[in-house]
Amino acid sequence: MSLPIPGSAVRGSKTGKPIMALLDLLGRTWCLGVIWQLRQGTLSFSELQLRCENISPTLLTKRLKELQQTNLIEKSLQGYQLTAIGLALFQVIAPLSQWSTLWQLSFDEQQKLQENENE
Repeated sequence: MSLPIPGSAVRGSKTGKPIMALLDLLGRTWCLGVIWQLRQGTLSFSELQLRCENISPTLLTKRLKELQQTNLIEKSLQGYQLTAIGLALFQVIAPLSQWSTLWQLSFDEQQKLQENENE
């Protein structure tokens, strides 16, 4: 699977639109999780591996390389961290976390209604 780069064809789109490249990248296993874990600062490889539920070293290495090649993270002497554009992406993604909580509540409410109807 080739690296999704804005301006190039990606999975599901031949247009090369940046949003399609971004969604292709973020849809890869653990890409979004790595970005989420780096939101608060620099982490070493081993710290990141633990925070990502013991992701395999091979997969973590692959995702870190992809995220570096797409300018979302960078490696420093202390470990891995979001770049300025990676931090900007996180700030766009963060509100989705709040929204997803509301989404979950809608399911909880629906389940309660169904349980009340079944009584």
